[in-house]
Amino acid sequence: MDTLSYKTVSVNKEAANKEWVVVDAQNEIVGRLSAKIAIMLRGKHKPAYTPHVDCGDNVIVINAEKVRFTGNKRKEKEYVRHTGYPGGQRIATAEQVMSKNPIAIVETAVKGMLPKNRLGSALFRNLHVYAGTEHPHVSQQPKAINLNIIK
Repeated sequence: MDTLSYKTVSVNKEAANKEWVVVDAQNEIVGRLSAKIAIMLRGKHKPAYTPHVDCGDNVIVINAEKVRFTGNKRKEKEYVRHTGYPGGQRIATAEQVMSKNPIAIVETAVKGMLPKNRLGSALFRNLHVYAGTEHPHVSQQPKAINLNIIK
């Protein structure tokens, strides 16, 4: 048996094959969309995945205002934030956040699925979310990707 073919690949930052991809969020469920985006940002869909390295893709999400919620989550799901002052807890429903800032819905969901450390912060910087179909990353030549191929 040839043992050379069973070497474990450990990718460093320079050797990572990072690509730019576009994901259309129209009629996608927020949680399922965010889980697949988090996998792509982390690089878990690649054969050379290394847990402690940023080896994922740069993801551009368009049509963020057209995402869906299942059930009554649009009216009942609450987003909690704190101003930093005593008694400064503020609660907004998903419907309120969606009308004010639809980008925040997708960003919050994806950020919650990334590691809570410096690597997670670096991975989050590779996410670009836009409310419409236009984005300023045309020069990177991103390729459109079908979310159904990510498991």
